[in-house]
Amino acid sequence: MPELPEVEVVRAGLHPVVSGAVVTAVEVLDQRSLKRHRGPSDDFVDRLVGGTIDSAVRRGKFLWFPFEPVEQHERPLALVAHLGMSGQVLLRSRDAEPDRLMRIRLDVESPSLGPVRLAFVDQRIFGSMALDETVPTLDGRAAGFAGPRLLGSDVLAAGEATPGTTTATTAVGTDADPAAWVRRVPQQVSHIARDPLDPAFDEARVITRLLERRTAVKRALLDQGLLSGVGNIYADESLWAARVHPEQPTESLSRARARVLLAEVRVVLLKALGEGGTSFDAQYVNVNGQSGYFSHSLAAYGQQGRPCPRCGTLIVREAFMNRSSHFCPRCQRVRTR
Repeated sequence: MPELPEVEVVRAGLHPVVSGAVVTAVEVLDQRSLKRHRGPSDDFVDRLVGGTIDSAVRRGKFLWFPFEPVEQHERPLALVAHLGMSGQVLLRSRDAEPDRLMRIRLDVESPSLGPVRLAFVDQRIFGSMALDETVPTLDGRAAGFAGPRLLGSDVLAAGEATPGTTTATTAVGTDADPAAWVRRVPQQVSHIARDPLDPAFDEARVITRLLERRTAVKRALLDQGLLSGVGNIYADESLWAARVHPEQPTESLSRARARVLLAEVRVVLLKALGEGGTSFDAQYVNVNGQSGYFSHSLAAYGQQGRPCPRCGTLIVREAFMNRSSHFCPRCQRVRTR
């Protein structure tokens, strides 16, 4: 399933193309891909055509496009792309052969590239697109990351914040940015917590909430209401790097150890971003159809039966929430506080 690094790679590829683009045509090829849209397909099409896309924004693994329709709506709108298990948003030329699994087609006039096609492709149809009303963020900060380049790139644009900073600078500019969409989040995403790479991520508050839980630490990492963007693969890799057992009780962690764990989460996510995400098959691709290569750098996930890169003990796999946990039984022991 696409997680933060995969979705950020897609967002960064779409941002320079869709920012300021005018939607010229929309075709819904499969009604099932509108399951989260409140209204019929005609409503989806009619409100999109002629409108303007402001940007491409991401929080955790959720992607949306702030949108200004031709006819003003009661509340600002956003086009939300739920990628689900296998969803992709691919850039295509207008005369390209249709993708076999394309569910929704959006033709836009891009300020940078001219006529371009956005193809929403989804094999399993767990993903969807929807127009959704947006609401103000609770903390008044930018709703998500919408920078002009890939988060974690070596060179940041003026005004962009680096992950983990606590300055007044937001992920999309400054807090004084006059664009209304900057501090608004789609209702469908408003319950999702900020991710550890978000400049507005409140680490102290998250650690406090983490230590108050009465659960295993891996379950907490996967709780999108606590922090977002960490999937099964990245949880295993972060826990391995921090030498924490997946079943370590959250209440037994010290604040210092929790800070180390979150620091390792950031390192793992940024490393995956630099390699384009984790790809095991053709479903996980960026806007140009290219796969990521972080799967070649995995230390724990999927490495059962192989030596731990740190101590040489064989990595083990155990059942976990209809999935699996991978860890080193020597480096990652359950510890008492």
